[in-house]
Amino acid sequence: MIYTQSNETVFVGHPDRICNQIGAAILREAMSKDKATRAGIEVCGGKGKIFVTGEMRTRADIDVDAITRKVLTACGVNSVQYVIENNIGMQSADIALGVDIGGAGDQGDIFGAACNDNEFWLPDAQMILQDFVMKYYDMQKKNPDSLYPDGKAQITGEYDGRSRRLVKIKKVVISYQNAEEGADFRKRWDKEVRRVFQEIAESYGYKVGDNAFLINPTGKFKIGGFDGDAGVLGRKLVVDGYQGFFRTSGGATAGKDASKVDFSAAMKARALAKRVVFDGAKWAEVQLSYCIGKKQPTGIMVLTDTGYKEVPEEWYEECEPARMIKDLRLNDMDFVQLAMFGNFGRYEKEYFRGMRC
Repeated sequence: MIYTQSNETVFVGHPDRICNQIGAAILREAMSKDKATRAGIEVCGGKGKIFVTGEMRTRADIDVDAITRKVLTACGVNSVQYVIENNIGMQSADIALGVDIGGAGDQGDIFGAACNDNEFWLPDAQMILQDFVMKYYDMQKKNPDSLYPDGKAQITGEYDGRSRRLVKIKKVVISYQNAEEGADFRKRWDKEVRRVFQEIAESYGYKVGDNAFLINPTGKFKIGGFDGDAGVLGRKLVVDGYQGFFRTSGGATAGKDASKVDFSAAMKARALAKRVVFDGAKWAEVQLSYCIGKKQPTGIMVLTDTGYKEVPEEWYEECEPARMIKDLRLNDMDFVQLAMFGNFGRYEKEYFRGMRC
């Protein structure tokens, strides 16, 4: 049986993704000065104002205004036009009662997944979109007067019902923000954007004809970013995770230190799923659940293409927060890279290369 499935991603300059990057950059700066930092940072932006809130416990002296403006500039936004409001407060001491003894910094259920489509252990369509966003980011930086930072891209594909593998790319929707300097201008850049996508798709073994593309389907995309929309940290959970191919955790990862299992367990569940696929499964999905203040997961579930699997007892100890942080060196990750392009893919592969995950 052949079925149809779609997946999408957003560009680095999308408002939600900018908010993710701001939260991640604040955490990165604090962690660089104090590895014991604990944080749950939230960001909302739009129409000339960025509101940064949440909680943090740290000895680091950080300049939230300067960090935020640096991210805005890197994303192609004129930071001078923005008012930055810092509303970050002290993290509750009640949470520390459990975290200080090695317990989870929150309760919740977290999913991780992997498949054998490619060397990144992700569906081909997800990697095609990630590579495209990275390439567009480079193009936009080289042509800032013509290409603007905001945008989204979507693939609709035909999949084999038994293997869950992509067979054919049917439709590609690309909305990219640009200077809109007339029909010839758009024709030139539409062609270039299409060409870049086609080259990336072909590198994964898929040919995509010109008729498959819907590019800026309203006919115009000049007003974007925070001028066209508001942004909120964590609003693109599916995009940041597995783009609908697998279940997605309920909590955002950006702006959270690794004591928060939304982040650390997401990375560990992903690592365990890769381990299962490496051992022979075509795909695997791992669920970890936690109780705030307690060390070991309350439950672990493993589902693969051949059904549910027995969970090794040692996994419960492996999935204690302090163990996950140490084994995966989570405090040393570049949180901003994750916030720019998604939690899994090229950066994750390089960072964990050679580790026993």
